[in-house]
Amino acid sequence: MDHQRKPIFASGHAKRFAMKNTLFFEADLLSVRQRKITFSLVVGLLNMSTHNSESSTGNSSSHELSLQPRKRAKVWEHFEQELVMVDGVPKAQCKYCRLMLTATRKSGTSHLINHVCDSCPLVEVEVRNRFIAIARKQPVENFVFYPRRSEELMIKFFIHDEIPFRKIEDPYFAEWMESMQPTFKVVGRQTIRDKIYTCYIRMKQELHDELQNIDSRVCLTSDMWTSNQNLRYMVVTAHYIDAEFSLKKKIISLKPVKYPHTSFAIEEAMMRCLTDWGLRGKLFTLTLDNASNNTAACEEMVKNQKNELLFEGRHFHVRCCAHILNLLVQDGMRLIRGAIHKIHELLKYIENSASRIQAFNSIANSSCLCSKFGLTVDVPNRWNTTFKMVLEALVYRAVLNSYANENGEVAPSDEEWLTAESICEFLKAFEEATRLVSADRKPTAHSFLHLVLCIRHALSDFDSQTTSILTQLASAMHMKFAKYWDEKLPNNFNLALVISTVLDPRRKRDYLEFFYAKVSPNMNEAETKVDSVIEWMKSYFRVYEGIARRRGVSCLSHSGQGEASGVGSPVLGKRKLDQEFAIFKSNRTRLHKSEIETYLEEVCEDDSKDFDVLAWWKRNAKRFPVLAIMTWDFLAIPLSIVPSESAFSCGGRILGDTRSSLTPDMLEALVCAKDWLFKPKKQDQST
Repeated sequence: MDHQRKPIFASGHAKRFAMKNTLFFEADLLSVRQRKITFSLVVGLLNMSTHNSESSTGNSSSHELSLQPRKRAKVWEHFEQELVMVDGVPKAQCKYCRLMLTATRKSGTSHLINHVCDSCPLVEVEVRNRFIAIARKQPVENFVFYPRRSEELMIKFFIHDEIPFRKIEDPYFAEWMESMQPTFKVVGRQTIRDKIYTCYIRMKQELHDELQNIDSRVCLTSDMWTSNQNLRYMVVTAHYIDAEFSLKKKIISLKPVKYPHTSFAIEEAMMRCLTDWGLRGKLFTLTLDNASNNTAACEEMVKNQKNELLFEGRHFHVRCCAHILNLLVQDGMRLIRGAIHKIHELLKYIENSASRIQAFNSIANSSCLCSKFGLTVDVPNRWNTTFKMVLEALVYRAVLNSYANENGEVAPSDEEWLTAESICEFLKAFEEATRLVSADRKPTAHSFLHLVLCIRHALSDFDSQTTSILTQLASAMHMKFAKYWDEKLPNNFNLALVISTVLDPRRKRDYLEFFYAKVSPNMNEAETKVDSVIEWMKSYFRVYEGIARRRGVSCLSHSGQGEASGVGSPVLGKRKLDQEFAIFKSNRTRLHKSEIETYLEEVCEDDSKDFDVLAWWKRNAKRFPVLAIMTWDFLAIPLSIVPSESAFSCGGRILGDTRSSLTPDMLEALVCAKDWLFKPKKQDQST
């Protein structure tokens, strides 16, 4: 008779496990000494057969329990085995820096992993790196090196950070690469240059094919950049909406422009770009700033491409709204800087000394305001810095007054502070408007009329101010506003932008009527202008209707009410008749009501912060197929030629020393490749 083995521990808390003739015993608590607890797992190899003595047949049966022991995370190898109780909470002690970290079941191990990977100052680099590889599920011993992938990442690194090519031959750079992967061969400057250019050519061909295959037209913007040798480069950017109703923006050209920069030189450079990309028959609009040579160049382009542009290019030229806003504000900056001179001088005085900033912060802290490492002082030719300076000064108004009184400096009077508040409110309206029109990742064209109305309203408010300087400011800016955006002057509004407003399902014809009622004192005149816009929209609609037919797109509108469902009739024959009758009624309706009329008569969508105009058209493309095709072109029109941060300056983009020393072809390759490979971190909020 087999003798059953006794358990090693007689404690009632000990649990016995059998796994394939193996017993595992776990002691819950072995000892408690000096508030320390030790958890241990006792593993013994015990052969035991269990018999069922109560069996009537006398046959024994073996019972095997299979239970896997709990695996301990790798991170515990870097902590002491003994847990320390601190205020009743078990703590794990780092083997390297002796830091105590919580070690309860609920706390998990993420904080322990983060400590070893990132925080512990004493862990050896080799140990840390090996553990990081394990923690990320990428064991070092299983790592596979792909030279081609590493080379691609190096190319992106040089393009993105605009690294000079000579840096690749820096001995420390080669040493750095070798320390990470000894088999990776670092190439020379000429090789990395060639590889980047090859990468650019490949991406250019892909983008060329995409532009040729899209069904929409392309809207262009053009701007001038300057090198440190005062050479001028014309950058051309393509804006288009693809079949998925996604707005795309791609720099397609950066070419030097011959001096003098006449309209003919600009037009010649632009036509070379269009020919290179095969876009002469796919243009919709061109957005330029308001320089006279740009206007003349655009007129020359229209003259040479009348047959390739819609309606002979009558609405081809779009003036940069950000440039117009900048001109409006710059006209008033002389008056503004005079009114806030004391604020500017006081901030400049404090900013020029670390001890003064410390004294300023001491007063700020006593007033429960945040300390400042440096104060904002405006920069000439960048009016948004003036706005930021005044805005910050108003927040620290009491601190600035106290500092001036304690140090014998001149502080602004109460009246001057009130003027600063009004100026801040004034500049805020233009700052928000500039950011709106400079968004380049979401449509802006449909916001044009709303923008004009907001600026007009802001200037009217300042006209009624009692402060003389604000009245002068509004008066000076009204003259510039009328020059560019007075609706009474012929050709002051590009009708393509006005039609874009109607293509916003939140506005439609209703906003046209609202806008012209606001700006036209005569109601009959306002109604005439609204009708004129709608007629132009219908003219465009007929052109796009022909385009849709040639593409095989059904041009019949499909409203939800006109679709036959067939539900409710159990008889197949009756259901078929119901469907035919529904189609008959729908066709009768379409004889009298076009797609555009159906769209305009429907109730406007609710305006919400999250409304996405392109997403709406994507959802409703089957109901309004022709109008949906129109939106690809009209909503792609950019209101600005520059991103928002450049829109506040009256200067252009300046190329740095590194880029200015390159050949024109290499410079174009780097600028275009960077634009194609990387997206800006901040997404536009305009909708």
